[in-house]
Amino acid sequence: MSAITPAGHSEPEQRERILNTVDRVCELCFGLFMALTFVGAVKAATAGEDAGHKLFLTAFGCNLAWGLADAVMYLVRTFADRGQRLKLALTVKQEQDRAVGVRALRDALPAKLRQLVEDTDLERIRARLATLSTLPPRANLVRGDFVGALGIFLLVVLGTFPVALPFLIINDLTAALIASRLLTLAILFTAGFALGRYTGAGAMKAGFAMTALGVLLTVAIIALGG
Repeated sequence: MSAITPAGHSEPEQRERILNTVDRVCELCFGLFMALTFVGAVKAATAGEDAGHKLFLTAFGCNLAWGLADAVMYLVRTFADRGQRLKLALTVKQEQDRAVGVRALRDALPAKLRQLVEDTDLERIRARLATLSTLPPRANLVRGDFVGALGIFLLVVLGTFPVALPFLIINDLTAALIASRLLTLAILFTAGFALGRYTGAGAMKAGFAMTALGVLLTVAIIALGG
């Protein structure tokens, strides 16, 4: 799909960053919580000889599966969102009634923005869409989308790899489990810190809040037998 310049001409869409700070932090935290709960759940089942290596392979395999699933869902969301935008653009372009075209654009706005945008603003957008010579007939995934999916896969797998690593290098299963959980909390603090600085909510406050969430989850896992 193309972007519209003030002169009414179309230019190739300038792709935004594949993942912003919020997306990266959320993906990482999802992976960490998943690994934390999974390690707690399988600890008892893998007890015995070579339990550490079994836990490492199990946790790492789970991270691979989660990363793959998340990458695929990223492609699905991207395709669906792009298709929705293209459908709106085609609808507005082909609509002969200006009022109907403006109404379609307004309905596509988030509810909180509808009161801030005047019909005259939407009419200018409708007019620009109407003058576009061509629009793609259907939404497609492009190379950058697959690069983004790969980035998500690597973020989830590599970001949560330290959680599984203690089971490979520490022989004592209990000590490895404690080290794994401490590493998880440290990464969660870092993620919360980054999120708080990005949103202006306070880096340290957000870091400790994310860590507290991890502690509560760990306590729940232990209480449930993990």
